[in-house]
This record gives sequence, structure tokens and C-alpha cells, in this order.
Amino acid sequence: MAMAARGRNTKLPPEVNRILFVKNLPYKITAEEMYDIFGKFGAIHQIRVGNTSETRGTAFVIYEDIFDAKNACEHLSGFNVSNRYLVVLYYQATKAYRRMDTEKARDRLEDVKERYGIGGDLEKEKEKMGLTTPRRN
Repeated sequence: MAMAARGRNTKLPPEVNRILFVKNLPYKITAEEMYDIFGKFGAIHQIRVGNTSETRGTAFVIYEDIFDAKNACEHLSGFNVSNRYLVVLYYQATKAYRRMDTEKARDRLEDVKERYGIGGDLEKEKEKMGLTTPRRN
């Protein structure tokens, strides 16, 4: 008990939170197996295992307590499950949203390019408009 109290008085790094993102899981892992593996480190609020072609092999594990999540991340990163070494990271919402925003912007750009018939090599387009002199070989 004294050891648990001592660990809770330390200041945690800013990336530590109670949501873990787990990668490199076996595709056929079940939620029960996930609870068996991750439940040893504390009370789990929820586990979401990826089931689409893009999310297979990944999961989110949400702990009730941030210190349990920290302990699980430290101990299970690199843990071998069915000959696969787990990658356990703290979930960072800002990175996920930033990537989604970038993908949406790229999609909108491609739509505009198609609609107006623009795109391709920038240097060739400049040459067509007479803004640069052609390169000599």
C-alpha cells in the first residue's frame, strides 16, 4: 500500500492518460483475451478491438485510473502475444485529429483539381504559361 501511495505522488508526463492505443495485435484476439492481458494492471473501463480492414490488429484500452494505464503501458509494451510483440502507446487525440484534418484537406484539394482540370507537374505548367524558360539537356 505504501508503494502505491508513493507512486501516485509523482508528477506524470503530459502525454500520459488513461487511454492506451495498442498496435500489432493478433487479428483473431478476442475482447476476453484483451481483458485477461490488460486487466492484471487495474480496473478497465472499456476495450475496443478494431474489426475493419483498416483497424484490425489495433485496440483502445481505457482504464479507470491513469496510474493503472501508466503501469500497463510500461509493462506491456513489447509483450509477446501469439508471436507478436505489442506496441502500447498513450492515445493522443490531438495527433489523431490533426491527421484527419490533413487527410480531409488533401481530399478537398484533389476534388478541386479534378473539377477545374488542374494538377500535374508544376514546372511543365509554368512552361505552358510562359513563366519559365524550358530546360536544356
